[in-house]
Amino acid sequence: MSHYRGRFAPTPSGPLHFGSLVAALASFLDARRAGGEWWLRIEDIDPPRCPPGAADEIQRQLTAFGLHWDGPVLWQHDRDDAYQAALDRLVALGLAYPCSCSRKQWREHAVYPGWCREGVREPGRPVAWRLRSDLGLRPVVWQDRLFGEQRFDPAELGDVVLKRKDGLWAYQLAVVVDDAGQGISDVVRGFDLLDNTPWQRQLQHALGYPAPRYLHLPLIIGEGGQKLSKQNLAPALPTDDGAVRPLLHAALVALDQAPPAGLRGAPVAEQLAWAIAHWEVSRIRPEPHRTRDALRSD
Repeated sequence: MSHYRGRFAPTPSGPLHFGSLVAALASFLDARRAGGEWWLRIEDIDPPRCPPGAADEIQRQLTAFGLHWDGPVLWQHDRDDAYQAALDRLVALGLAYPCSCSRKQWREHAVYPGWCREGVREPGRPVAWRLRSDLGLRPVVWQDRLFGEQRFDPAELGDVVLKRKDGLWAYQLAVVVDDAGQGISDVVRGFDLLDNTPWQRQLQHALGYPAPRYLHLPLIIGEGGQKLSKQNLAPALPTDDGAVRPLLHAALVALDQAPPAGLRGAPVAEQLAWAIAHWEVSRIRPEPHRTRDALRSD
């Protein structure tokens, strides 16, 4: 891919928080610094986790922080046919198989042991569809833009689910199909997704998709020492300008971009203009970053 196209792909299970802002901002700045596009994808393939109005709130929050996207928003709930076509292709290649096993049955194993690879173990029961991680691209090797060379054997990670027993699509297949469908050249996301990349590279290779470049970001750690997340009740991002300005500055601090202290109260557009002009991935420290340090540095 000769042209840079990045994306931010939140799950609308709730509003964005400071950790989400850091990931979105890094992705946005990386795209804009390269003169590229930045697209928005709403990953709503799991409706029970996506309360009404959450996706609209996410878009309001991004807009409040000046993170304006290119092109139409892509909604995963519209992509069933594309996911099914990809799964059918994997089945035809012998790389995906139906599995009747439950997590309770293999709980004594670190990863799913592949019991249904040669045939469904319990015919007549609901099945999920899994990827044959022991076939295809092995080992998976790529160069992360921050963490350097990564090397994994996907078989040691197990046969990941591609379609759930309840008929809902799983993240690994959907994200690969959508990145290819949108022509994404660069993926910027949190370090917690780094070990998902081996399965995704296997799928890209099997389906004949180009592989994007990857930049995984250090995690943002909250006061309790845990990753800042919706599950840990991280506060929602504000949308009023007076609260947005210092938080945007704090996000730049968390990304080790060393914004001038005088920018803290500057309008969002002014802060982003400075940040785009000065964006450097090489400044980012690879260890986890604490929220309080970014806020204190203001």
